Amino acid sequence: MKVLIVDDEEMIRAVLREYIEFEGGETDEAQDGMEAVKKCRDNNYDVVLMDVMMPKLDGFSAVKEIRKFSDVPVIMLSARGEEYDKLFGFELGSDDYVTKPFSPKEVMARIHAVTKRTGEKKSRDVYEFEGLKIDMVGRNVYVDGKRAELTPKEYELLFYFVENAGVALTRERLLNQVWGYDFYGDDRTVDTHVKMLRGNLKEYRKFIVTLRGLGYKFEA
Repeated sequence: MKVLIVDDEEMIRAVLREYIEFEGGETDEAQDGMEAVKKCRDNNYDVVLMDVMMPKLDGFSAVKEIRKFSDVPVIMLSARGEEYDKLFGFELGSDDYVTKPFSPKEVMARIHAVTKRTGEKKSRDVYEFEGLKIDMVGRNVYVDGKRAELTPKEYELLFYFVENAGVALTRERLLNQVWGYDFYGDDRTVDTHVKMLRGNLKEYRKFIVTLRGLGYKFEA
């Protein structure tokens, strides 16, 4: 397990590092949001511990940027325990929220819970939503028992939707994760493929919901 610890307080980073490494984990560190975003672009982590109040770029803004290109689980760490702050963090895509001062043991428990959830999510092979069956390993999609003929990119797009069911996905994030390149303002690529995919899913096109001015979400 590799954890990125993001906090501008060296003492907090040291305490978390000690607990994580004691349990056999590997750690990396960042002192502000900008450094965290860069490290998430350049490395693969199993979870990110993200402080909220930091110089240069705060934790909320950092999560917003990271979610444009990565689904890495993020646990927010903050002295701000108001419900509004927690809800805002979840809306941006964080997976959990721990209020300071916290027990390092509690943080470790949250890390294990989050990584277990995401691991279970990734390990699932077949999804069924009413008459729509999606075989992730075999790369087959069935509509009411009949195999749908999808292009390779339509498969990838649908699989990404399903793996992130319930999550609001911007066109920028879809381009980066499914097509593998940065967003330059032309969202027609995503919209065109979504239109074709919906056509092939027939009545189950209803599961791909348009979020006006933002992107799409898979809801079943």
